[in-house]
Amino acid sequence: MKKIIATTLMIAASAVVASSTETELARKLPQIFADSAANYALLEREALKLMVDDKGKNRTPHGWIKKDRRLDMRNIYWWTSGHFPGALWYLYEATGDEAWKTRAVKWTEILAPVADYTGNHDIGFMMYCSYGNARRILKTDKYDGLLLRAAESLSKRYNQKLGIIRSWGNISDNKDFLVIPDNMMNLELMEWASKKSGNDKYAKIARSHSDKTMIHHYRADGGCRHVLNYDQRNGRVQQILRGQGASCETAWSRGQSWSIYGYAMMARETGDKRYLDFAMKLADFAINHPNMPKDGIPYWDYGAPGEERDSSAGSIMASGLLELSQLVGGEKGAGYRAFAVKQLLTLSSDEYFAKGDEVGGFVLKHGVGHKPCGGEIDVPLDYGDYYYFEALLRFSKIFKAGK
Repeated sequence: MKKIIATTLMIAASAVVASSTETELARKLPQIFADSAANYALLEREALKLMVDDKGKNRTPHGWIKKDRRLDMRNIYWWTSGHFPGALWYLYEATGDEAWKTRAVKWTEILAPVADYTGNHDIGFMMYCSYGNARRILKTDKYDGLLLRAAESLSKRYNQKLGIIRSWGNISDNKDFLVIPDNMMNLELMEWASKKSGNDKYAKIARSHSDKTMIHHYRADGGCRHVLNYDQRNGRVQQILRGQGASCETAWSRGQSWSIYGYAMMARETGDKRYLDFAMKLADFAINHPNMPKDGIPYWDYGAPGEERDSSAGSIMASGLLELSQLVGGEKGAGYRAFAVKQLLTLSSDEYFAKGDEVGGFVLKHGVGHKPCGGEIDVPLDYGDYYYFEALLRFSKIFKAGK
C-alpha cells in the first residue's frame, strides 16, 4: 500500500510541476519550429544535390557522417526513407509555409515504388510517415491506392501459423523467423487499411501480431528484448538475440520507446484495454528505471548507464507518452504528459538542438543507431527529428485544448 501511495503522490506532484513547464514549452514552440525550419532549409538544399545517385536511383537523407561532415543518403528502400518527407510535412503543419508543402510533396512522391516492397516490415515507416501524413494534412484521397498496396505488401510477411509478421529475412526462409519490437510501429498502416478498405484482414493481422509480441517479446518487468527468432514448426521462440541492444538481459532504449508508442497507438486504434494497460507497463518501466537520467533522455540501452544517450529514443518516447497521456487521463496521464514535456524541453536545449548546419541541418544531436556494430554513434538521425516534430505538434494540440 505504501508503494501505491508513494507512486500516486509522485504522479500528482509531476502534474503540478507540469503546469509551469508546459507553459514554458508552449512559449518556446514558435522559436523551436522557426529554428528547425531554418536548419531544414539548409538540409533540404544540400540533399537536393544528392537526391539521385550515380546510377540514376532516388534516395533520401538518413543522417550525418561526422568524420566526413557530409549527409548520409540512403536509397528509397532503406527503412527510414519516409521519415525525412514526414518531417517536411510536419514543418508545413507547424509553420503553414507553402514552401514546405512543395518540398514535402517532392520528397514523398519519389517513394511511390516502395508501395510494392516486401523486403522487410518497415514499409509502414516508409509509406505511412510520408504518404500517411500527406493524406492527413492535405485531406486528400489521392494517395490511398498506394497506401492500400503498401498494406497488402506488408501482409505478405505475415505467417498465419505463427500469427506474427516477419520483421527481417526472406519470406521463404524456413530456418529463421526474426521479429523485433520496431514492427509495432508499422501496424498503424494496417489498422488504417482495414478502416479504409472495409477488409478486416489487415486489422486482424495487426492485432494478432500485437498479441503475440506482447506475450513473447517482453520480460516480466516490462523491459523489451530486441530480436526473437521463432521456430516455424511449433511457434516457440528458439533464440533471443541482443540485436542493437547491449545484451539479451537489458532493454535497448529505442526498442522500449517503439513499444510504448506502438501499444499506445494500438490502444487508440482498437479501444482494447489490454493494449492500454500494456503500454502503461512499458512506460512505467522506462520512466522509473534506475538508469533513466534526470533529464529524461535515455542512454542508448537501459543497461548501459554513463554511455551515450539516444536522442531518438527520447523523442519517440515523448511522442508515445503524449498519446498515452490522453488515453489514460487523470493524474496518471498528467504524469506521462509531464515526463514527455521534460523530455521535449531537454531536446530543445543547446545540449541536443543543433545550430544551423552544425550537423548538416538536422535538428537533434546525440542519436545512436547501432552501437554493437559500431554504426551511427552520437549522430543525428532522421527518425529522431521526425518524432521530435511529431511530439511537439502533439503537445501543441494538447496544450491548446486545455486552454
